[in-house]
Amino acid sequence: MCDTVLVIGAETLSRFVDWKDRATCVLFGDGAGAAILRAREEPGGVMASVLGSDGSGGELLILPGGGAKHPAGPDTVLSKMHYVRMNGREVYRFATRVMAEAAKTVVARAGWSLDQIDLFIPHQANVRIIESAVKALKLAPERVFVNLQDYGNTSAASIPIALCEAVDAGKVEPGDHVVLVGFGAGLTWAACAIQWTAVKPGAPTSRHRAATGRLRYIWAGFKALGWRLSRHIDAAVSKVIDAVERKTTEG
Repeated sequence: MCDTVLVIGAETLSRFVDWKDRATCVLFGDGAGAAILRAREEPGGVMASVLGSDGSGGELLILPGGGAKHPAGPDTVLSKMHYVRMNGREVYRFATRVMAEAAKTVVARAGWSLDQIDLFIPHQANVRIIESAVKALKLAPERVFVNLQDYGNTSAASIPIALCEAVDAGKVEPGDHVVLVGFGAGLTWAACAIQWTAVKPGAPTSRHRAATGRLRYIWAGFKALGWRLSRHIDAAVSKVIDAVERKTTEG
């Protein structure tokens, strides 16, 4: 068994969204987060977990192309099968149900009650989904961490990013009961109940970390904009070259 585990969630969803599909392109963002789990003699840490899946909803949130069923090729590219496709209404119905259920289940497995939750960190997918779960769990707003407005839905990175920011903001202290809940394509869901034991090291102050984090975020935005412009320019130049070649051939 390992004593120390590095858990990473990272996404570059901007590569897989159709920028002409307003149902998806305005929702997703790029991001990455990480956490280290270490075995200790003291009680605490991960107290309980829940994992679930429902393959019957696989078509509701999917990237169809590129797998064994639809290998990558000219047809899958032309059909836009390498972009995220989502049935927003059905995913919403699934998420509002499963997020609250998973949270209640993991809290019960940890031997806690809902009013013992000090901080609830949900997958940052949709404010309405989060509000629905919070209402079902009867949690006060100050016991819920939300940063969706800053990054959009960063998928696997959303909970690690939110957890890191919550720690930096001083919202998580040793002894706190923290509940993490996520869901995603598959359809899948998971939850984790943690009795926080980590003591914040002598690192830069939260204000300094927040400022440097914001600068990195802004710089990443500029770089992403540059790459996007580069792709558009490349596509435009390719169209011009194709038009010239066709004209030359016809002439």
